[in-house]
Amino acid sequence: MSIQELDTRGMKCPQPTLKLTVVAMKMKSGDILDVIADCPTFERDLRSWCDRSRKTLLWIKEERDARRCQIQF
Repeated sequence: MSIQELDTRGMKCPQPTLKLTVVAMKMKSGDILDVIADCPTFERDLRSWCDRSRKTLLWIKEERDARRCQIQF
């Protein structure tokens, strides 16, 4: 299991989700992706992406001017 980080601050919808999709193709079962984003629709888009992709959203939290989350693959 590895933990990778993806920083999408400064990107607007749909770029954070597109970047997430590209990184997701390289993730293995059990890996964790730590994502930070400041796009206003990120949380909604992320939850939808996790549902469609059947990935587990471990947590999401507010962090100053952004949201940080962890997704398990």
